[in-house]
Amino acid sequence: MQDSRQNQQSDFMIEKIKERPINKKKLLRRTVTTAAMAVIFGLIACLTFLILEPVFSNWLSPEEKPQTVVFPEESEEMDPEDMLVEEEPPSLQEAVESVILSREQIQKILENIRLDEKHYIQLYNAMGAYTASLSRSMVTVTGVTSDVDWLNDTYESEVQTYGVVVESNGREYLILTDLDTIKQAENILVTFSDGTQAEAVMKQADQQTGLAIISVEIADVLEETREKVEKAALGSSNMRNPVGIPVVALGCPMGVVGSAGYGMITASGSVLNKVDANYKLLTTDIYGSPESEGVLFNMQGQIVGIITNDRISPDMKNAVTAIGISELRKLIENMSNGKEPAYMGISGMDVTPEANQEMGVPFGAYVREVDMNSPAMLAGIQRGDVIVEIDDSSIENFNNYAATLLRLEAGATITVTVQRLSQNSYREMEMEITLGTAD
Repeated sequence: MQDSRQNQQSDFMIEKIKERPINKKKLLRRTVTTAAMAVIFGLIACLTFLILEPVFSNWLSPEEKPQTVVFPEESEEMDPEDMLVEEEPPSLQEAVESVILSREQIQKILENIRLDEKHYIQLYNAMGAYTASLSRSMVTVTGVTSDVDWLNDTYESEVQTYGVVVESNGREYLILTDLDTIKQAENILVTFSDGTQAEAVMKQADQQTGLAIISVEIADVLEETREKVEKAALGSSNMRNPVGIPVVALGCPMGVVGSAGYGMITASGSVLNKVDANYKLLTTDIYGSPESEGVLFNMQGQIVGIITNDRISPDMKNAVTAIGISELRKLIENMSNGKEPAYMGISGMDVTPEANQEMGVPFGAYVREVDMNSPAMLAGIQRGDVIVEIDDSSIENFNNYAATLLRLEAGATITVTVQRLSQNSYREMEMEITLGTAD
């Protein structure tokens, strides 16, 4: 009996618990499935975050959308006699006549005026103070480009030009500047009047005028600098007689950034012919650099012209000349809103009353040249055609044509009505043109 118990105990003690065999294929399959599910859920989470993050960010701290830039329209200039109200009493005319001085009285007053060097200094001090106030809207634009020298060492080259703050859309400062200086730049830096700098990006450019709008985020500008920045007001260049009006040239009129020049407008009869637009030129007696750039201000702090290097007369290559701001106002507005200039590709002129009466040429935009491979040429417009209508807009002269084109979008398809000379008479034709962009 005792031996039997010992045998049972020994049998119990020699029992072994065997581990369950591992199914490696099944384990591998579960591992791969788990990893795949983790990757899928991770991708879904990333996509969900990317999609919803801007929504929640905008909900928690809504970002202010940039405002649409609209420059106020120019007020028509009035003659002095038009400013008098018809209901004014006759005594006003009598009062005016009573202050008219005779030539002897004027001569006597002038004899009592003595000007010396103090007055000359005061005059230039006043002009210097005025220029300093205008400089609050001026900036220096630097285009930075990286390059490699012949030793394979990388270096940076910098080119500078002027800039003028023309508007703010609530989120950005919009700065008008020269396109050629920054066209190839990798980085654009703006230096404000107090010396602080901020990075800028290209907003929009116009190849024909060589102008560009760059933008600087207001949030990137120091608070104390923002308090000093002023927007330059756009004036008018459509004065009836601008000759003799004093102006100040700022930017690079002497070929150096930050230079200035004082003078007056001496001529305004020249026209600068460009593709799809003609511009009135304002010539001054300011002796500047042949490579001058910048803006012309009148004495009311308004921009009246943008300095250009396109000269009409080679014997006046040093006279600072500017494109009238009235012809550029809508273009600057479009570029400030990021709108790309529409391009049709013609150069033209007005039809004169003499041509209309003597040769029967209809009034409209007379086509002198057509750019090769331009939308106008591809649609069939030829030299000598007269554009009389674009869609439902009547075209009476070339300025009407340019103004209508500024209101259109690049890529839009329009109907252009032309009058073409055929067998000694003009016949009307309609053409469908898809507007492009100038390279």
